Amino acid sequence: MNREKKKILLQWVQIALGLIVFAFGVHLTIRANIGLAPWDCLGMGISCHTPLNYGLSMTVMGVLILVIDLLLKERIGCGTVIDALLTGNLVQLFNDLDRLPENRSLPLGILIMLLGFVFMALGMWIYMRCEQGCGPRDTLLLGLGKRLRRVPIGLVEVLLWGTVVLLGWLLGGPVGVGTLLGAFGAGLVMQLVYSLIRFEPRDLRQRDILEIARTLLGKDGGERRGNS
Repeated sequence: MNREKKKILLQWVQIALGLIVFAFGVHLTIRANIGLAPWDCLGMGISCHTPLNYGLSMTVMGVLILVIDLLLKERIGCGTVIDALLTGNLVQLFNDLDRLPENRSLPLGILIMLLGFVFMALGMWIYMRCEQGCGPRDTLLLGLGKRLRRVPIGLVEVLLWGTVVLLGWLLGGPVGVGTLLGAFGAGLVMQLVYSLIRFEPRDLRQRDILEIARTLLGKDGGERRGNS
């Protein structure tokens, strides 16, 4: 196995580790018990007006977001697939392992949710650096960010999540303090974290599945030898 193939496999491990950190952050936002996050609010709102349950609503929404990503000509990479397969299960695992009593304090819930946002931002940083794509919603965020280059990426997320919350609320999704905090606080926390670690996700060159597959199959090397 050549160096490039080993690098790709190690990056898959890094992506999984990043998703573990991200999923723990999502778990903390749920653990805060002060309201559904924006995307969850929208999924619940969709389920109120369709025969779909909450889980199927989130799945359909994920597919639609992938279509939008493709229309924005964003790269769909292995990281996108790994995200889709692992993140939900990892969040559920953290939820199942959590045996602490349910939080009933609003101030403590806000602190827990803000901490969750920090872990989510760090998880995204870990797996996005592999440049093998990111989750459908993160890909949408990057696609919009590239088209709003003068706007800080954190503010782009605020605008995106604000729109999601509005749609979820109009569809009857439950909106609470945590929902509003997620819509307007997560992006600001992400911007702060990325400013501190000097990370700009819009500068990354995400590789799609076909590009990674060519490398693993050795076709890139063959093309280079043929051109030399």
